[in-house]
Amino acid sequence: MEEPAGIERVRDEPEPELPAAERFEQRVGRRSERARRLPGGVLGLEEAPELLIRDLDPEVAEQLAHEPRILDLLERARHPEERLVLLAEVRRDRARFGEPVAPERLEPRPVPRLDERLVVAELHQRVSPVEENGSQHPGYASDVARKILWASLALAPLTFLADYALHLGDVPLFVLAAIALVPLAWVIGEATEHAAYHTGPGIGGFLNATFGNAPELIISLLAVNKGLTDVVRGSLTGSVVSNILLVLGLSLLVAPRGRHEIDRESSFMWLALVLVAVLAFLVPAVPSWHGDRERHTIAVLSAPISALLLVVYVGVTWWQLRRHRRGHVAPESVEGVWRLSTSVATLAGATVVTAWVAEILVDSIDAFARRAHLSDFFVAAVIVAIVGNAAEHGGALVVASRGNVKLATEIALSSSAQVAVFLIPAVALLAWAIKPLALAFRPVELIAVGGSALCVAGLFWHRRCDRRRGLVLIGLYAAAVVAFYVFGP
Repeated sequence: MEEPAGIERVRDEPEPELPAAERFEQRVGRRSERARRLPGGVLGLEEAPELLIRDLDPEVAEQLAHEPRILDLLERARHPEERLVLLAEVRRDRARFGEPVAPERLEPRPVPRLDERLVVAELHQRVSPVEENGSQHPGYASDVARKILWASLALAPLTFLADYALHLGDVPLFVLAAIALVPLAWVIGEATEHAAYHTGPGIGGFLNATFGNAPELIISLLAVNKGLTDVVRGSLTGSVVSNILLVLGLSLLVAPRGRHEIDRESSFMWLALVLVAVLAFLVPAVPSWHGDRERHTIAVLSAPISALLLVVYVGVTWWQLRRHRRGHVAPESVEGVWRLSTSVATLAGATVVTAWVAEILVDSIDAFARRAHLSDFFVAAVIVAIVGNAAEHGGALVVASRGNVKLATEIALSSSAQVAVFLIPAVALLAWAIKPLALAFRPVELIAVGGSALCVAGLFWHRRCDRRRGLVLIGLYAAAVVAFYVFGP
């Protein structure tokens, strides 16, 4: 059959000496030189995260089904009803997913536009491998920025020296400790992205949330030991709200322009856990709204509720880890990517140092807040919550700015769920070794937590997120802060 004019052939000569996967990758790799029609109907673009699909050769799909780097694309093409992302189909008269293009439609014309094809954006996103030239890879900061961040890690020991040896005042100590948390959060984000390359975005976000919540656990237990129960409850509920609204909203703002896809099943599971925790907390909270909020019976009632939430969290987490492990394909060894053991060790070390710096920061916040004439509850729900979440804030913002919005979403939502159904119950149970803690949350706290989860679920209902939704989330967080200031005392 004669080829229509203006259409370049890409299979003039067979290449039996090369495997199908290698031939596929060679042709796909030419997309940066000029736009052309590639094997299997895949059209290359300048932006790697997007592929334009007109048709996928079934024979090629079967031959390439076990190649890790294109496995997800082929599975979604062979099983379109199971794909994770809704395809943006515009101009149906031009192309349909999974159907060959009629020869008469291949008339000569300029380079195809986005609205003339099917756009498939990040079908099953995982962290991209690090290129040999690391400075050009989106997963790396510039050489100058990296050197500055690594050098600024020296602020952590300087903070210890200023607190224990120089005995600086509360205000300069607060500023120094806050700045010291920035490079530590960057290191946690860097290690998380390298770990997520080996484990997938789901487990990568889980690792970041797990290590990032360690400072909050330490801060909460120290506050229980000092009898600051309002600070404990306020910081934990404020942590959930800040993760869901503030961290997620800022992540969408710093992410590249355009719409991004999220893992709806995983995200909605974390949000459902937050709502389950709110319903469970109503059991000890409602009786505490009348009478003494710290009475022993409320603390006793909080113990079985905490144990039940821990069981729910362990079960759901086990299911999530198994789900992401089944969906993740073991990557090939790529130069420049940290080993998984190195990434986890870096996460652990950076988290320990972050906990120490956060403790110094919290100790100086109290005096700083008194000078600002703020209530203890407001300081805990806003300032302490943001400080304790420095790891999640930095880690989510780092990976979001690199275009990995799915991982940033996992970090923010899984961290909020961990605080709600793991950290709060764990603090309540561990507090019995120090002083019983009653989960006597105020109405404004439960409304803020439950309302934020419902708002995010509504905004992400169609699996899409962009900067406009990020602005909405930040606006909702500002409203929650005002509510904490007005109704908290």
